[in-house]
Amino acid sequence: MRQGLQLKFSQQLTMTPQLQQAIKLLQLSTLDLQQEIIEQLYNNPLLETDEKETENNQTQQNENNSGADDASFDNNDPENYTEIHTEAAPQDSPEEASWENDNNGNLVSDNTWNEATSPSSKSPSNDNDFNLEAIYQVTESLQDHLYWQLNLITLSDRDKAVAEVYIDSVNDNGFLPYNLQEITAHLHNEIQDDPLQDDELVAVLKRVQQFDPPGIFARNPKECLSIQLNQLSEDTPYLQQAKLLVEDFLEDIASTELAKLAKKSKLNKACLQQSLELIRTLNPRPGEMLAADDTEYIVPDVYIEKKQGTWQVKLNDSNIPRIKINQAYSDLIKRADDSAENQFLKKNLNEARWFLRSLESRNDTLMQVTMAIVDFQQGFLEHGPVAMKPLVLSEIAEQLDLHESTISRVTTKKYMATPQGIFELKYFFSSHVGTSDGGECSSTAVCAILKMLIDAEKPCKPLSDNKLTTLLADQGIQVARRTVAKYRESMNIPSSSQRKRFLNKA
Repeated sequence: MRQGLQLKFSQQLTMTPQLQQAIKLLQLSTLDLQQEIIEQLYNNPLLETDEKETENNQTQQNENNSGADDASFDNNDPENYTEIHTEAAPQDSPEEASWENDNNGNLVSDNTWNEATSPSSKSPSNDNDFNLEAIYQVTESLQDHLYWQLNLITLSDRDKAVAEVYIDSVNDNGFLPYNLQEITAHLHNEIQDDPLQDDELVAVLKRVQQFDPPGIFARNPKECLSIQLNQLSEDTPYLQQAKLLVEDFLEDIASTELAKLAKKSKLNKACLQQSLELIRTLNPRPGEMLAADDTEYIVPDVYIEKKQGTWQVKLNDSNIPRIKINQAYSDLIKRADDSAENQFLKKNLNEARWFLRSLESRNDTLMQVTMAIVDFQQGFLEHGPVAMKPLVLSEIAEQLDLHESTISRVTTKKYMATPQGIFELKYFFSSHVGTSDGGECSSTAVCAILKMLIDAEKPCKPLSDNKLTTLLADQGIQVARRTVAKYRESMNIPSSSQRKRFLNKA
């Protein structure tokens, strides 16, 4: 093959370190961006916090806090920032759960265990006392909590080994998923001289079933509820009737046929209602109270407020450190000096400038995208989800002359504080369904209308998916029944048969 030179033209995208950094900052949330800035401050000596700007910002925040009613947004002044403080409201613990059958016919409840109602929870004796148990948490997981209780009781080495196996086998719901012989099979192999007997396994199980939370180490929902009922005081009203229902009529508890259940259990309707109320106060998943807490805290990236009839947008960087170039180190740089120290300063100066430019580009892009969304979804800001318009990424990208991937990065993990609540920017993008007049309606608006219809239905006669489809058609929204079912399930709303509630009749 003859060798030769050939000239060829081509285009390709080169991901420079600066471009990679800009893309990285663009898709970071506010909390992640804060950590990234702090990391850059530690790694780059040419960056420093702007103390003067921070003091001015703090002074302005104090003024805004003292006159919160007069706070306003100014799109044209990027240095004008306000800090909005939120106070966590105490959560009311539901006294009863909503019980129903799942797809497998098992009794389930949407009630979560409230730690304040647990027998192990303690409240301070007065306002000046500190609940050290609540402040300095010892347990880290359900297993740790159970091991801690195991160390407080006296057991033989043989029984303690069995109890430890039970603790290791308990699942997140607090149940033992296998039978006792399977769980302790490896212990049988280790103790061949004196094998474990079934009565020993049951005796240890009964002992650990007295642990906190109530209902732990149950092998099925019936046993879980029975354990909790047995731990109640004997003078608890309707306790015996509740035990009867759990023991013999557990599968019928979630049924809507109250008269049929009363006939089978031979309990009058009033007594049956009170017994069911007691059962609903139990927790069918006791392990959830000590489940790992993976809560993610949300800090709004932008605030939306209406001033003088106009919706105004303001970026929120009150929690982000203000940074600038360190002038003292920058003045030490000499253009003609090739020493290692001078090259080190030059390199870090260039990185600092690129980082500041990337931050500015991120804020500008986020501001433009948010303003475009607000301009398009003013109906949502005024009237809520029912007025949401269908919107896709390409529409905003075309309006701002940006790529769709850029819009996707900007709207990921970015949150907008509006009068309707705090929403992720991606929430404002939704598909559309057709209307009878040839127009389009957002799927978010359809879900909101469905929720309104279901909330207004009669408990004794809930609306079926076919009926909901008809009601939507009356409003000019053309959707299929399976689409209604899909939207209903996406909102975690059960079917009509499961929504039916018991009624008190004279």
